[in-house]
Amino acid sequence: MNSSIALSVEGLSFSYSSKKALTQVSFKIQPGECTVLLGPNGAGKSTLFSLITRLYDTRDGRIELCGFDIKRQTLKALGKLGVVFQQTTLDMDLTVMQNLRYHAALHGMGRKQAMQRIQQELERLDMYDRRFERVRQLNGGHRRRVEIARALLHKPSVLLLDEPTVGLDVPSRLSIVEYVHRLATEEKLAVLWASHLIDEIYPDDHLIVLHKGQVKANGTVDDVLRITGTPTIKDAFYSLTQGEQG
Repeated sequence: MNSSIALSVEGLSFSYSSKKALTQVSFKIQPGECTVLLGPNGAGKSTLFSLITRLYDTRDGRIELCGFDIKRQTLKALGKLGVVFQQTTLDMDLTVMQNLRYHAALHGMGRKQAMQRIQQELERLDMYDRRFERVRQLNGGHRRRVEIARALLHKPSVLLLDEPTVGLDVPSRLSIVEYVHRLATEEKLAVLWASHLIDEIYPDDHLIVLHKGQVKANGTVDDVLRITGTPTIKDAFYSLTQGEQG
């Protein structure tokens, strides 16, 4: 068990009937590292997330979270994971507090601990004053903040975000991008952020470019620029995906 690696994906392949979605995908993420999974629509990003979260299963490849094999030690592995899906999964008719208390209960937290963690996460996201509002009353950016708070309640070691800023206005989007990067640095949280938006990448980020189910580049921003011989990530992305930015 290698506890210095937060997320390890080795030789992962997956098909929908005869259609290949992922082919021999491998990468590792360390604690405190923000990794952007960059790819056009249909690249396989959501399929990869579905495998990491055990929504899908495959015989081909291996996934470990903090050293726990996701197939053989499923509960321990998933206990290390926080997830924000592309589509909202909050109960729109419940309040922010009710949604978070329900999630805390699923993780076996007692009432006192749950209330402390909820307050802590909502305050960090400037959402504590809105804890008694129904989710339906919140705008898209505020709903996303609630989902991020929910994903962090049980203090995971790995945070997955599947295109979390889709449909948000620019200030909301940039605020969430900045918050997650700060979280990775300050909390030593390993982050895997799926996106197709170039401006969500910071210079110190790790970058994985996925195209047609295959890893086309895996390294620091500087590594990817050097490999592709391009001056910007936009140019590198275009080069690696043959212009299919989707």
